[in-house]
Amino acid sequence: MIGFALNTLRHRKAAFAGAFLALVCAAALVCACGILLDTGLRGAVEPVRYAGTPVLVAGDQNVRETTRDGDKVKSKAKPVSDRAWIPSSLADRLRTVPGVRKVVTEVTFPATVEGRPVWGHGWESAPLTPFTLREGRAPAAGEVVADAAAGLSVGSRVNVRTATATRVYRVAGVTTEALDQRTSLFFSTEEAARLAGRPGMVSVIGVFPEVDVAPALAGTPGVVYTGDERGRIEFLNAEKARIKLVSLGGALGGTSLIVAILVVVGTFALSIQQRQRELALLRAVAATPRQIRRLIGGEALLVGLPAGLLGAGLGVGLAFWLRSQFVGLGVMPANLSLVVGFFPPAAAVLAVLGAAWTAARVSGRRTARIRPVEALGEAAVRPPGISPGRTIAGLACLGGGVALTLLLSTLETEAASSPVTMLTALVWTIAVALLGPIIARAATAVLGLPLRAFRVSGHLAAANLRTGTHRFASVVTPLSLMIAMTCTILFVQDTMGHAVVEQSRQGNRADYVLGPRLPGVTADAVRRLEGVEVVTEVMRTSVRVGLERYGAQGVTTAGLERTMDLGVSAGSLGRMGADTLAVSETAARSLGVEVADEVRLTLGDGTPVTLAVAAIYRRGLGFGDLTLPHALVAAHVDDPLNQTALVSAPSVRRDALAAVLGGVGVLDRVEATAEQSNAGVNYVAMGLIIAFTAIAVVNTIAMATSDRTRELALLRLVGTTRRQLMRMLRLETLMAVLVAVTLGTLIALVTLSAFSTGMTGSALPYVPVLTYLEVIAAAAALALLATVLPALLALRSRPAEAIGTRE
Repeated sequence: MIGFALNTLRHRKAAFAGAFLALVCAAALVCACGILLDTGLRGAVEPVRYAGTPVLVAGDQNVRETTRDGDKVKSKAKPVSDRAWIPSSLADRLRTVPGVRKVVTEVTFPATVEGRPVWGHGWESAPLTPFTLREGRAPAAGEVVADAAAGLSVGSRVNVRTATATRVYRVAGVTTEALDQRTSLFFSTEEAARLAGRPGMVSVIGVFPEVDVAPALAGTPGVVYTGDERGRIEFLNAEKARIKLVSLGGALGGTSLIVAILVVVGTFALSIQQRQRELALLRAVAATPRQIRRLIGGEALLVGLPAGLLGAGLGVGLAFWLRSQFVGLGVMPANLSLVVGFFPPAAAVLAVLGAAWTAARVSGRRTARIRPVEALGEAAVRPPGISPGRTIAGLACLGGGVALTLLLSTLETEAASSPVTMLTALVWTIAVALLGPIIARAATAVLGLPLRAFRVSGHLAAANLRTGTHRFASVVTPLSLMIAMTCTILFVQDTMGHAVVEQSRQGNRADYVLGPRLPGVTADAVRRLEGVEVVTEVMRTSVRVGLERYGAQGVTTAGLERTMDLGVSAGSLGRMGADTLAVSETAARSLGVEVADEVRLTLGDGTPVTLAVAAIYRRGLGFGDLTLPHALVAAHVDDPLNQTALVSAPSVRRDALAAVLGGVGVLDRVEATAEQSNAGVNYVAMGLIIAFTAIAVVNTIAMATSDRTRELALLRLVGTTRRQLMRMLRLETLMAVLVAVTLGTLIALVTLSAFSTGMTGSALPYVPVLTYLEVIAAAAALALLATVLPALLALRSRPAEAIGTRE
């Protein structure tokens, strides 16, 4: 049968071209997602600033939790969001270790030079890279040394803004070295310690040469980092990027595989429908069902293997393109290299082979099982119904869609709801695909009446739809999938962004919003202005309760209720003090706490604290799940500059505030809540799924149209004009688009409503009408393009020649 399958492929290249293209795209997606997942699991960030330091001692950047299940002890760890500092006294302990020649301490803090972000250090840490002076000398009080990339010269003066103050410094020296991605500015040791605001603490200790210093650190917060682990300490966002890649690669890969199977099954089903007569003849000349199954399976493997290999190769390039997009969006450090191993391409090839073989066997199951006597009749007039097994599977998927929808409506966190959202839309789409012929038959019965108003073309279109429900269903399925997936992906982000903006708008009572990156001294200067009633400083961070991560804000509590309305449902913001916090209703349900209960949490730098609940509020999406005292948050984050400050000053003019701020933005209430959340990463990643489904739409419709050459030739022989045939095909395609739009919109709407219910408390999602119309217009344009071009090619030949070719 393999030889026969080869002959079939050789003489029916066009019939298998669509399946080949679908499999190539599927393999590319699966391979790219596998590489992202593998990079998240095994990728390492090479150190840059610490490349010349053999051993680093720094804080533990993880929250750890140990559980015991009988005799088994399990330990889990999750990264904190900011740098964990360690006591400077550890340096003295390390100097006593035999073999240690030199110990270098460092403090690290963010600063801004003429509007450009830089990292500040003390000059004593210059040997860690090492940095050497190209000109000038080491900095004294009121002076700095700039690296070669800063573009500063010796003797010049620069305005440096830090969290504590804005001051002019003289450039005392310029280094020979410059680092990629990190511009450095060196202060005197005493000045750096003051600006860092962590007395008695350092961010990193470097040890020369490489010796085992772990025993000397027993019982201390110091952790030893060597090799590529040093990069994790230098680039704290690298660990978050790796976790993001794991979740994104897994979710995107799983979604891609399910979509690929759905698309490939539909493509193979259409291909086998087009070969019903050929397969029926084989059954009529005594081919056994097993031989037919082996033939179809062999064809699938022969198509799937080269498609998988080609797709895996393209997937490697796609993974590098995704990496460049993520680096550009700032969610992945540029020196986190992709891990391109053997397993992702191999898994892509195996997944594609499995999908192709399964799709072909499932699609050809009916043809292989019918009796030889019935085979030609089956091929000539395909029964309009579907098998009992397919009906049961379709009903089971409908039940699964209902169950997932109900589950989704109860999920209140984005991490939990995101994968379920895509799975819900897919399960509904699979149900539509399985029950497609039934839906198509019902749709054609309804649409047949208006079609007949178009006289010849309309009557022909209605008749074709009525007799070709399986073909009609095979066209509707990928269109429905494309519309459902596109609307779900786009409008999930819009629904969340709109809810955040609405809650922020409703909760903002301030007259002005200052920021971003506002120093505390500037906020104090605003407080002293005549007419300013309240200034609430706001700082964003994330904390962990146990291992669960929660978004949080730190706020100054004096007069808080005059600038911010969190929608308090229990307790009072007036009770907030240095040892209290406020909790959103979502977080309160998750943590099982009420007013006056205590919450033990871990701050951004890994410091544990216990705070009492002073209030519970509704607007967690707009303001974060936890609201903490500003002073507590500021002492435990890398960048203690305020994101914003809310100002209650009804009698103060905007230009009066701007004069005090020195370049910091002044926004009114409307301007401050106009920006949507950044969902670029999700758009880039899930956009690949949309592109894949778009290709599947064009592929399927083009295959369906190309196979109708003989039918079109017969219609031309009986007097139908080319113009009437093209109008007939366009009407059929528009009917398919109409049905697909209805089904895809319903799937997306059900999914989005469940998502919105769980995440925002409202069953009404936010759907921009113009964007929705653009999605529908794009789907219709693709469908018409995929119909018209093959039809024009088919109509170029003479009717008699076209019939002879098919015979």
